[in-house]
Amino acid sequence: MSCEHLICARCSNPVVEGRCATCREARSELHRHGPAVPPALVLAGLVALLFVALVVQRVYG
Repeated sequence: MSCEHLICARCSNPVVEGRCATCREARSELHRHGPAVPPALVLAGLVALLFVALVVQRVYG
């Protein structure tokens, strides 16, 4: 989604121009880039890897 065609309800100008504080906040929220992989997914992967390592150690150890 982009802010090119959004109109601000507060100042009635395009959000992309960022004329008021509401426009600037909406624009920054739309263009915020976070990590590509959520931290919860990384943690779940590490827990699964630990579980597999423990099972392999028990079976072959």
